Amino acid sequence: MRDKYDFSKSEKNPYVKKLKKQVTIRLDEDTINYFKALADEKGIPYQSLINLYLRDCAQSHKDLKWQ
Repeated sequence: MRDKYDFSKSEKNPYVKKLKKQVTIRLDEDTINYFKALADEKGIPYQSLINLYLRDCAQSHKDLKWQ
């Protein structure tokens, strides 16, 4: 490693607005198990799968069907 680095010509990260933010959320165990099983089938991490579902709901402005 160098003793000093020159960042004078560096640029800000253009993707900074798309970075993920860590949050804590409480989910039912059966909901987590559902997404984990589905994620295993699809070959992606379950947290990414949950994010995809939530993003889809937000983009399509889905309304909650409350009984």
